Amino acid sequence: MAAASDSPSFRLAYVPGVTPSKWVRVWNERLPDVPLTLLSLTPAEAFGALREGAADAGLVRLPVDGDDLSAIPLYTETTVVVLPKDHALAAAEEVSAEDLAEELVLHPLDDTLGWERPPGRPANERPATTADAIELVAAGVGLLAVPQSLARLHHRKDLTYRTLTEGAQSRVALSWPAADEAPDLVEEFIGIVRGRTVNSTRGRRAEAQKGQKQPKEQKGAGKPARSGKPGAGARTGRPTARKPGGAGGSGRGRTGGKPRKRS
Repeated sequence: MAAASDSPSFRLAYVPGVTPSKWVRVWNERLPDVPLTLLSLTPAEAFGALREGAADAGLVRLPVDGDDLSAIPLYTETTVVVLPKDHALAAAEEVSAEDLAEELVLHPLDDTLGWERPPGRPANERPATTADAIELVAAGVGLLAVPQSLARLHHRKDLTYRTLTEGAQSRVALSWPAADEAPDLVEEFIGIVRGRTVNSTRGRRAEAQKGQKQPKEQKGAGKPARSGKPGAGARTGRPTARKPGGAGGSGRGRTGGKPRKRS
């Protein structure tokens, strides 16, 4: 246990289609002394790893079931329809649910969009996985609606995809085991995915900076130069010397002149 404490590490699970590389890069820049291990898992495996303590946090798709896991949504993915390149719908830039009304649309058992029934005509059997469904699309059996990231993940030269303008969408979230307060390293990663700067990120770095004295400003530094107040008789610029008997006293004498004779 002591060795683990002396050498902290962070284990991040992520599901197919999610790309954590940009956040991992920031992590390595900010916490080079804390190695980050990536775990590529199926959705079911990712949730299991979080609950069993095999992962500290995970990039998963909502919903997150149960009260034992916390989650914050990160972004919503675009839904696309995967189809053969020579399909009639490939000529369009976008596809609507109405366009799919007469098409057979596959619904794999590991569907990530969460709808009870996709648009179009249902197949007699549901493919076990999205990968199996992609193979069926390539064979001309039907079409498939998935998040765009999964369409890219299962890219094939004979297939393409078009944006589905309506219907279900997938939301990606960061999840971790529920607690009164997120663990320190999880808080660090939350700050990274939310775009916090180094100075505003809470966690190890912020805690380490607590109690550090800020450099004191030099005496008088940053203070504006004194200038006269309106109506107070003070002037800015080059001062002028007063001659004896000048104005500002009783007003009896003149500057540079002789005293007046009394009549």
